[in-house]
Amino acid sequence: MRNLPVIDYAEAKKIIDRIVEKTLEMQKSVVVAVADPHGELIAFARMDGAPISSIRIAANKAWTAARERKATKEIGEKVRHPEKGHDIAYYGDRRFVGWGGGIPIWKNGEVAGAVAVSGLSSREDCELAALALEIIDSQKTP
Repeated sequence: MRNLPVIDYAEAKKIIDRIVEKTLEMQKSVVVAVADPHGELIAFARMDGAPISSIRIAANKAWTAARERKATKEIGEKVRHPEKGHDIAYYGDRRFVGWGGGIPIWKNGEVAGAVAVSGLSSREDCELAALALEIIDSQKTP
């Protein structure tokens, strides 16, 4: 029997709380999604004033990062590459996104889930999502 690492609800809540805390310090609002290794939501938060469109985007960023085992920013850069790029439809599901802000969370060399932030610039979304790595004893990649 193989045991896969996961992000449990208590960890997901800590991730959301940390990202919300930092966003409040910035006097801004975001949507945060934490997903399991399959990309399904564990926990979700939409701060007051966060854009409604960011609800689906955050969920899709978390789904994409978990499923592809890579940051959504990296996927977006590959899709937009002028010579090596390909249409996002290549991935076969409309939930795939290439905007920055979704990152996989690794534990013991396996993807345990993903976190995603949406509502600000791609750079800010990425920086906020990276705060999850302070909560989960993990590495960015295996």
